[in-house]
Amino acid sequence: MVATVDEIPPGSSKVVPIGRHGVGVYNVGGTFYAIANYCPHEGGPLCAGRTRGRTVVDESVPGDSVMVRDNEFIYCPWHQWGFELATGTTAVKPEWSIRTYPVRVVGDDVLVTA
Repeated sequence: MVATVDEIPPGSSKVVPIGRHGVGVYNVGGTFYAIANYCPHEGGPLCAGRTRGRTVVDESVPGDSVMVRDNEFIYCPWHQWGFELATGTTAVKPEWSIRTYPVRVVGDDVLVTA
């Protein structure tokens, strides 16, 4: 167990001491994700960054863009490389994707399998 559900409410996260750099556990609208706290670009503390969504073109919206998948991506605070919380993939350099971990909620306990 890394936390209780109440310790990580929707829209928040917690870095837990798993492995060499720790693991960030995120609650995105009630779905939990766990991702390594390490950016493969230059070794930055990935989970110290901000979560955001993704902007896509939508010609029906003024300005032609709309935010989708809010808080499903983490951006490294050092150079803003973005990674998808669910998969660890990055559009910047796909071969540099990072490790994610399975998360289960059992009762009120949040469990991460590492």
